[in-house]
Amino acid sequence: MGCAIGEILEREIIDLDFLKGKIIGFDAYNILYQFLSIIRSRDGQPLMDSKGRVTSHLTGLFYRTINLLEKNIKPVFVFDGVPLELKLKTIEKRHLIREEARAEFEKALKEGRLEEAKKFAMRASQLTEEMVENAKELLDAMGIPFLDAKHDAEAQLAYMNKNNSIFGCASQDFDCLLFGAPRLLRYIAITGKRKLPGKNIYVDIEPEMILLEKNLQKLGITQKKLVWIGILIGTDFNEKFPRIGAKTALKLVKECSSFEEIIKKTNYKPEFDYREIEKIFLEPEVVEDYEINFNTPNKEKIFKILVEEHNFSEERVNNAIKRLEKAIMQKGSQSSLKKWF
Repeated sequence: MGCAIGEILEREIIDLDFLKGKIIGFDAYNILYQFLSIIRSRDGQPLMDSKGRVTSHLTGLFYRTINLLEKNIKPVFVFDGVPLELKLKTIEKRHLIREEARAEFEKALKEGRLEEAKKFAMRASQLTEEMVENAKELLDAMGIPFLDAKHDAEAQLAYMNKNNSIFGCASQDFDCLLFGAPRLLRYIAITGKRKLPGKNIYVDIEPEMILLEKNLQKLGITQKKLVWIGILIGTDFNEKFPRIGAKTALKLVKECSSFEEIIKKTNYKPEFDYREIEKIFLEPEVVEDYEINFNTPNKEKIFKILVEEHNFSEERVNNAIKRLEKAIMQKGSQSSLKKWF
């Protein structure tokens, strides 16, 4: 879920052409969960192969990545590593929420309440280790780079963004900003019209960019105080302070010169050590030695993974492979894979 600081941040609507020729780092788990949530059948069930294995994430990853490449946007995917101990509670809580949603989905489906079933199915989305490995295998076959973070993908992406290895961090969550990412990009792989959960209302989804330094200046705070706001309203590593939202948190951090002063002012003693959370965001453990290498797609391997193993349409996959090759080969005057990448 990440940290809900979005309401105090200024965003810029951008066109995907703005990202042309740039390397964008994607939070892999975040985007795979998006694909699992939205790529579903009418009754809310995810797409599956003949063996009952979920393939929604592969469908999204394959076709949406090709869409990005056709726009000359070069994606690199970062996967979460071993979770920090402080995040284990959050992971367990999410697991329980998904289990409850799964039970509600099955009940709604049995009673013929398809719209409700679909809503619960989206909440029940589960990304398994096997699905993650399938995604990595497909990316490797497509020649798209990926790497595993030490802990949180957002921390690794922020580090890569600060080092100018990537132009920006693509994620729906705002945590990259708490880790110090200069640019957060949202709705990059998923745009167009989107139905609001539980309502028969569709809204336009447009790509947006959030600039960290610009927002810090506008809010009149430092990076450390942005992290304090995150701690106050809750992060993946701590429970929120009661009755405090982003706007109240902003007011508090501007009034107080230390977090101890905030604790006194709120008259709430947290069960966690705020300094631990602060350190996670301001001094994250990251992989410093990494490479971003784009390689020639292996069309035989792509075909084997999608068509032979997961029953994708042979015609659709072959057409998509042609699009993939064309997207890579036809970039202006550049005439080879090596030169383009």
